[in-house]
Amino acid sequence: MVTTTKQDELDLIRQSIIDDQVCVELANSATNLVFGDGDPDAELLFIGEAPGKNEDLQGKPFVGAAGKFLDQLLEMINLPRSKVYITNIVKYRPPQNRDPLPTEKEEFLPYLVKQIEIIRPKLIITLGRHSMNSLLPTQQISKVHGYPKRYNGQIYLPLFHPAAALYNGVMKQVLIDDFLKIPAILEKI
Repeated sequence: MVTTTKQDELDLIRQSIIDDQVCVELANSATNLVFGDGDPDAELLFIGEAPGKNEDLQGKPFVGAAGKFLDQLLEMINLPRSKVYITNIVKYRPPQNRDPLPTEKEEFLPYLVKQIEIIRPKLIITLGRHSMNSLLPTQQISKVHGYPKRYNGQIYLPLFHPAAALYNGVMKQVLIDDFLKIPAILEKI
């Protein structure tokens, strides 16, 4: 009897994105499919919007400047990156780093939902409004960032995207303050 691991199941979803030719125009303009990275048994799942240039080149999410800031935020709460799972809604880099289109987010959403079902995190942290709006469609990030929300039996924590904080000192402090709430939120779950 062969037992499949969560990683095996995630690998199947990754392959089905390729086989199903999801967002074929995006795929053709990208270098790599950026599926996700981290611990399939993670309690925390971080979901961004779409890969950038560095992510596209390396095939891993959050490895550019925003990723380095995310790593620093994780260090602040004593959580190694290897203990979380990180992905994006859209798995291919949009040309010129434009925002993902609604149709692109819709095409990728079923695959993201399957990722979530396999990982079964205690807490999903959405990074930025695109990620939040795909999973919490009625919320406004400026009003709900840093406050956990229960939706369809899952707990979400909407946060601003680390990229937004890189060039804005006020936003950076807001993100740090929100991030520091994560251990207490996890403990309550």
